[in-house]
Amino acid sequence: MRIVSLLPSATETLFALGLGEQLVAVTHECDYPPEAAALPVVTRSTFDFAAKSSQEIEDAVALAARDGASLYEVDTAVIRELRPDLVVAQDVCRVCAVPASQVMDDLSPIPVLRQHPHTFDEVLRDIEGLASACQTDASSLMSSLRERVAAAAEKALARRRVRGVFLEWLDPPYPAGHWTPDILSLAGIDDPLARPGTPSSAVTWSDVAAVRPEVLVLAPCGWGLERARQEAAAVADRVDAVGATRVLWCSPSLKMTAGVS
Repeated sequence: MRIVSLLPSATETLFALGLGEQLVAVTHECDYPPEAAALPVVTRSTFDFAAKSSQEIEDAVALAARDGASLYEVDTAVIRELRPDLVVAQDVCRVCAVPASQVMDDLSPIPVLRQHPHTFDEVLRDIEGLASACQTDASSLMSSLRERVAAAAEKALARRRVRGVFLEWLDPPYPAGHWTPDILSLAGIDDPLARPGTPSSAVTWSDVAAVRPEVLVLAPCGWGLERARQEAAAVADRVDAVGATRVLWCSPSLKMTAGVS
C-alpha cells in the first residue's frame, strides 16, 4: 500500500503500526520519528510562523480566516504522481494541519481518510480507524496505549487532585480544548477553564489568574519545548502573575499517552 500523510500525528501512528515503509510522502511538519524527515515533502506553510510572535501569528491566522486564505500549500500534482492508495488528513482544525477539505476535490478519486477526533476516546478510535484503512492489525499498539493510560490514571487516583490550567496558546491565552481536558482529568488535574470535546477559544490572563491554579501547563500548539519556553519568556510577567507553584512545558502527539504519566 502507498500512503501519503498530511497529518504529523498520523505519520507517527503509521510508523508505530509498522507501516513506515508504506509512506511515500509527508508534510513539512512531520519530524517524528526521525525517519519521517527523509520522506518527500508535499506541503509548505504560506506564512513564516517561525519569525513571528504568538500575537502576530494570532493576527495572521485571523486575517487568513477573514479572507478565506489557506495557511498551507499542498502539491497535489506531486501527490497524484506518487499514485497513493490512501491520503490521510484531518478536519478538526484548519490552523494546526492541512484540512482535508482543501485537497479532497483536487485528489479525487484517491481515497482521503479524514481524522476528526474531539475526545481522547475518539483519538484512540481514529488510530484503530487508520489501521483498518491500511488493512493492518492495531491490537498490539492499542493494548500498549490503553495499558499505559490505565496505569497512569490508577497512579493519579492515589494522589490528591490538583487545580491546574493547560494553555495551548499564550498570546492570547487559549485553554485546553478537544481531547486535552480528558487527558488532564486522567492525570489528576482539574482545569476549570478546559473545554472538553470542543474547540478552544481565547480567554484573558486575568481569567487564568482567577482560577488560582497550582499547576500551569504551557503547550503552544505546533511548537516544540524550546520554542514553548521562548514564548513563555515573552509573557513571563503574566505567567508569574498567575502564581502557580509549578509551571510545565510540553508538546503534543501520539506520545500524549506519555503525557498522562
